[in-house]
Amino acid sequence: MANDPASGQDSKDPRSGVPRREFLKVAGAGAGMLLLGGCGPTDNPEVPGIHHQRRLPFIGRSSADVIVIGAGIWGGFTAYNLRQQGAKVTLVDAYGPGNGRATSGDESRGVRSSYGDRASGEHWMLWAREAMKRWKSFDQEWGRDLRLGLFFTTGDLMLRQSWEPFLVNTKKWWDKHHIPYQQLAPVDVRKAFPVISMDDINVVLYEPDAGVVRARRSAQAVAAAFEQLGGKIVIGRAKTPFVPVNGKLQGIELDTGEKLHADTYVVCPGPWMGKTFPELFTKNPMRTPLGYVCYYGTPLNDERFTFPHLPSFNFPGVTGWPALPVDNVGFRVRGGERAPTPPNTPAAKAPSASQRPPQPATPPEQLDPDTSDRWADAQHLEGPRRFVAHRFPLLAKAPLLKTHACHYEISPSGNFIVDWHPHISNLLIAGGGNAEGFKFGPVIGDYVAQRALGETGSAEVAKAFKWDAPPDTTRQRNRTPAADSATRGRAARAAKTS
Repeated sequence: MANDPASGQDSKDPRSGVPRREFLKVAGAGAGMLLLGGCGPTDNPEVPGIHHQRRLPFIGRSSADVIVIGAGIWGGFTAYNLRQQGAKVTLVDAYGPGNGRATSGDESRGVRSSYGDRASGEHWMLWAREAMKRWKSFDQEWGRDLRLGLFFTTGDLMLRQSWEPFLVNTKKWWDKHHIPYQQLAPVDVRKAFPVISMDDINVVLYEPDAGVVRARRSAQAVAAAFEQLGGKIVIGRAKTPFVPVNGKLQGIELDTGEKLHADTYVVCPGPWMGKTFPELFTKNPMRTPLGYVCYYGTPLNDERFTFPHLPSFNFPGVTGWPALPVDNVGFRVRGGERAPTPPNTPAAKAPSASQRPPQPATPPEQLDPDTSDRWADAQHLEGPRRFVAHRFPLLAKAPLLKTHACHYEISPSGNFIVDWHPHISNLLIAGGGNAEGFKFGPVIGDYVAQRALGETGSAEVAKAFKWDAPPDTTRQRNRTPAADSATRGRAARAAKTS
């Protein structure tokens, strides 16, 4: 085991004989692989929308009085950054930081910058890279003495059959901004990580700085740091709808009967966004699907499935990572593989999706983060199990230690929402994480804080984050698509230049 669990230092696997990072050298010898993207004039590109110079904490700078509603990772880091800027801040949450209903209440979340499947992917890539640095800085500042171990530098493998648009676009943006990455030969990845089945994998990109962050622990740690800086946390649900007087909100009332007042109000409701502001999302509703995660028990006396002996991974439709020390909640998998359809069977001759009768609608209570059931039934367990049996066959019969389900909000634009309420001039809304928001916590919290203090920053970013920004119709799903000839041509050229 490495000396520092979150440092990513080399640790040798007694079964493979290959230190965790040594496979990079092996790949370089076998396929002419080199560190790509990071050899330009800078590997620290400017972050659009965020102050480019480091802002040192200076308690007392601001006289703002702010209430932040929602103590998830966005609300927590917003309150933390506001307090660092000297604002008087009260953080309000119905259930408490890192609670079981919250999107940030799971064990862990991945932090990567590969967003070639998103219309906003280039911007997200830069913010994700900055988030990696800030997660580490927060860990060093607040977690060192308490040994929290919030951020783990695992590195991230993206494994595909071919050069699909997701990889092509990701690689293009990494090259453009000099982001460090490696293009690996599959044969070398097999040698380094023989526990991974790569029978049909022909393209591998690797982001060495990517990692995994503790989710629930982070939400609670950020809230605790906020309190250490003099912030106040109140447990209670703010009553809605918010009623302005002359276009401004004069105060809020909690379900406890307590009334709170401030100059500015910031609402970071996560999957409660549509429920909190139904008037804003009538034409283009917020969606709040449930995502399911499985944690499998790692074999006794076998560390090949625990950090730091395995990187996080990204297969079509599936992400996951090794178990984290020292509690080892399990080998984490989100997503799954469909069951194969045998040929010449009724299932193989079944009508197409457009010909099938409509499926029953999801009960309304299952779309509401306050009332939904969070247990995973068989249909949510079979796909992950098939994936594990295929890609990590040694875990085919591994025990399922636990599952976790949480809502995530999908914004109409496919992008984050940080914007002033159109009818309440002192109410700022922030949400629309789109299943990726947690990792951006340290950066989005800084951005929302600067907006709450009256600093717009980049007009282009502010426009993209408007609550009524145009819907995203160009997103390419993070699954293996049928690439057209033009895409294949671009991919082939990209591969040759690598």
